Amino acid sequence: MTQRLSGRAALVTGGGAGIGRATALAFAREGARVCVADIDAAAAAATADEITAGGGEAFGLAADVRHGDQVSRMVAEAVARFGRLDIAFNNAGIEIETGPLVRSDDEIYQHLMDVNVKGVWLCMKHELAHMLDRPGGGAIINTASVAGLVGAPGRALYAASKHAVLGMTKSAAVENGRKGIRINAVCPGVIRTEMMARAVERRPDHEPLMAAMHPIGRVGEAEEIANAVVFLASDDAAFVLGHALTVDGGMTVI
Repeated sequence: MTQRLSGRAALVTGGGAGIGRATALAFAREGARVCVADIDAAAAAATADEITAGGGEAFGLAADVRHGDQVSRMVAEAVARFGRLDIAFNNAGIEIETGPLVRSDDEIYQHLMDVNVKGVWLCMKHELAHMLDRPGGGAIINTASVAGLVGAPGRALYAASKHAVLGMTKSAAVENGRKGIRINAVCPGVIRTEMMARAVERRPDHEPLMAAMHPIGRVGEAEEIANAVVFLASDDAAFVLGHALTVDGGMTVI
């Protein structure tokens, strides 16, 4: 079987769980060497260990994407270990809202924007600095959301943060497309991850409602998003630039 990412070096943020973990594993299966970063060092190490146990090459490290010095060190460590950085999946993100905009506060706003917007900005900034400094270009994929495409009642600030991710993705894609760097985003619907589990724990009656929101009749699996990210990272997507790939079981169609 052809490995679409053979010989390439990849970085995944939020790689300790959920979509990040599934994508790190998928990158490795496709032949990439993977730096798994997460705010939870043990979770990052566990994903990396799973890759190496399966015969791949990976290492884990702790990084809080809200802080430029940590992001700079993260990218530098990936380059130092692998000698290059070809692929970056900027996936670290949070969702902490539980009510209408009128009940939101400064702390919730700042935390969401620091992780979901500033974190993606810092990652792209440092990843691009390396990719632009070497021949061969690269591919960057940012995790947005269907909430970056439509309104999200009860999650207005989260939606704002994901709209911002798409704005940065498209703008950076245009800036760097002629330099051999493809930048795109993936927009998942509701995916069965730890984030979903926490939501269901708060409101168990919401699980069937979440499934009903998708015309396909179910929520998505992390591996299904990982497959989309692998496509965007690979040469199969060589003519895809500045795109928000929606993987949502038809959620935004209706």
